[in-house]
Amino acid sequence: MLDFRGISVHYGHQDVLTDVTFRVNKGDRVGVVGPNGSGKSTLFKIILGEMSTDTGELVIESSPRIGFTRQNPAPDTPEETLLDYALRGIPGLSEMEAEMEALEADLSDPVKMRRYGELQTKFEHLGGYDIETRVKIALGGLGFATEDFAKPFKSFSGGWRMRAELSRVLASKPDLLLLDEPSNYLDLPAVEWLQKFLKAYDGTLMLISHDRYLLRTLTNIIVEVDAGTATRYEGDLDYYLTEREVRYEHLKAAKENQDRHREQLQRFVDRFRAQATKAAQAQSRQKLIDKIDEARIVLPKRYTNSGRLRLAEPPPSGIEMFRCENLGFSYDGVKKVFSGLSFNITRGDKVALIGYNGLGKTTLLRLIAGTRQATEGKAVLGHNVVPGYLSQEFAETIPPDLTVYRNAKNAWDAHGGGPEKVFRNQLGAFGFDENDVEKPAGVLSGGEKIRLAFLRLFLTAPNFLLLDEPTTHLDLDGRRLLQDALRKYAGTILLVSHDIDFVRAVATSILEITREGIRSYPGGYDYYCEKKAERDGRMEGEATTKRPNDQTSKQQDIQTTKLPNDQTSKLSAKDIRKQRAAERAKVAPKLRELKARVATAEQKIDELQKALDAASAELFNPTPTTDFAEANRKVRTLQFEIDRYTADWEEAATELEALTQTTTDT
Repeated sequence: MLDFRGISVHYGHQDVLTDVTFRVNKGDRVGVVGPNGSGKSTLFKIILGEMSTDTGELVIESSPRIGFTRQNPAPDTPEETLLDYALRGIPGLSEMEAEMEALEADLSDPVKMRRYGELQTKFEHLGGYDIETRVKIALGGLGFATEDFAKPFKSFSGGWRMRAELSRVLASKPDLLLLDEPSNYLDLPAVEWLQKFLKAYDGTLMLISHDRYLLRTLTNIIVEVDAGTATRYEGDLDYYLTEREVRYEHLKAAKENQDRHREQLQRFVDRFRAQATKAAQAQSRQKLIDKIDEARIVLPKRYTNSGRLRLAEPPPSGIEMFRCENLGFSYDGVKKVFSGLSFNITRGDKVALIGYNGLGKTTLLRLIAGTRQATEGKAVLGHNVVPGYLSQEFAETIPPDLTVYRNAKNAWDAHGGGPEKVFRNQLGAFGFDENDVEKPAGVLSGGEKIRLAFLRLFLTAPNFLLLDEPTTHLDLDGRRLLQDALRKYAGTILLVSHDIDFVRAVATSILEITREGIRSYPGGYDYYCEKKAERDGRMEGEATTKRPNDQTSKQQDIQTTKLPNDQTSKLSAKDIRKQRAAERAKVAPKLRELKARVATAEQKIDELQKALDAASAELFNPTPTTDFAEANRKVRTLQFEIDRYTADWEEAATELEALTQTTTDT
């Protein structure tokens, strides 16, 4: 589908891409990864024709319909609603529908009839009959309430406009989907919905992302863009992470050999260039040096900028870090951001705060940090608790013209200072050596900036970290660096993040904020998902009002009502086709879900049965080191899991068979 052939792009004297050659085949699901500023977005601009190449060419086969998100979405008219904007995701669709309606006035003309048939086929292929349903589902999944659909598009903030742009692109069913950091504007529930939606997408996907959860679950090919090159890895994210280390070791050894050879040649040139008898040999070796310089091996940036992050031991505090009772806040005294929150956090907890955007997660962090004051209820920090707040805008709060040393020293002096040797040790602990400290902060990479932000934070000696989207500016390696440091950190953490893998790795408990209040889950993210699924299952079918952002309620709101048979007979041929297409579209997601459940259950049963056979063999043929209690526990656990997945398989398979039969009858 896409063939990159020897492409090079230069900005002035900077080589962004050099001789990039790789292919994207139809149906590939490609994750595009690499450090910030390495040229990932440049690849997308070349595909979209927004940028030309200095050398090489891009061959696009079969003229695919390309879906992509624009950076500054705007309405066609001031009155255009959110729904109308999202419905314009397929160019020419509305014009096609208008022409079909005009032709329906007289279908006795064979020419008009043939044209109508052509348009109808194309209209259905583009999903014209169910575009509104798809758009509403996408808007709902990305956090819009049903009542938002009729609001003017211009009334939404930039982040919500980007969500609308994303829903519009997803609903257009393009052949090739280009997504550049789609999770940047999403809260965690919306990321979960996006993952499920893209999992079912059957076109070709190219995804630029630092989100390991999306990359791991959605892609099967990785293209790494780094040091001006692009390397295709024929496997998923975990395969890439393993193979890139092997490749790096080979690359590092080749560079060392190249550098050693060049150094030997340079010594000969320096020694003999002035001697007449050796001038020819010196000139010949200089030419070899020039050739080496033209093909110089460059190590990936992620290795040269990775650094380290070692968080200091927190100062002692009491057991209770924070407690609130009936906590509430309002900016204007009328509309409440939240109300009636009661919970506590104890020493050593690592808590993730989860909830839809607009429910006050950032405001709650600011209240705890003391930068905002509650308007109702009580909020109390524990004995000797020192909060350290890292806002979403941490990169912007670091003066770019000041050096690393001066940025850190100002924070050190503002909180009492101390011996220069101790301060220098702190610089080293956060990965800044003598070559780094004089760099202006404005030239630092995303990973270096977050190390500097954490250094400035820890110079205040906090023991309660309040982190608001700390991974936003980080690439894959920067996120891993921060994740590992926070897991080892002995203090207390309350964090907000839309990075599911990050939350899963760091958080030991979950606080879910909803419009009804706050719920506490004393376990990690997987425990939270399990309990939430159980709760949602119990609520299913009950006549309770869902919160505005609940996806289920949105889908129910947009279902098409089936007409009685006597009314069906009065419908036009177009309306009947449209109704049938709507019926098929309505059950399609459920069919996909049931098929996935059946396939997953079958796969898990096979895997568990093999594990059970191995465990049983160990139990029946023990060795001197066999732990019978552990072996028995393992067999019982595996048998329980097999029974559980078998029950799920039976339920899903039965429902799938019934739904398939109903669809066939329709």
